Amino acid sequence: QVQLVESGGGLVQPGESLRLSCASFGILGSGYVMGWYRQAPGKQRELVATFTRGGGTNYADSAKGRFTISRDNAKNMVYLQMNSLRTEDAAVYYCNLVYFVGKVYWGKGTLVTVSS
Repeated sequence: QVQLVESGGGLVQPGESLRLSCASFGILGSGYVMGWYRQAPGKQRELVATFTRGGGTNYADSAKGRFTISRDNAKNMVYLQMNSLRTEDAAVYYCNLVYFVGKVYWGKGTLVTVSS
């Protein structure tokens, strides 16, 4: 059973940075992609950044130029470096894994608060 555990959230001021981490357990094979999504209060969950099936990356327009998704396959970790944070970036951030055959897994999320 796949488990995803996020960490690194917290309270920051606008303009500051955070790095989120996602530790993964129980992944079988290599036929999957991982990414980050977020959900703000009263809003739908939305894509932030993901790896693509071809090995590239995909970012939401709001994340381009400020956020960077990366991974350490040896450690089974995926990261999201978030710079120049804005109040509108405040949300619960979720790590996501999608197997190519269609099964989807989510972590429990980590809260990011951006406030002065």
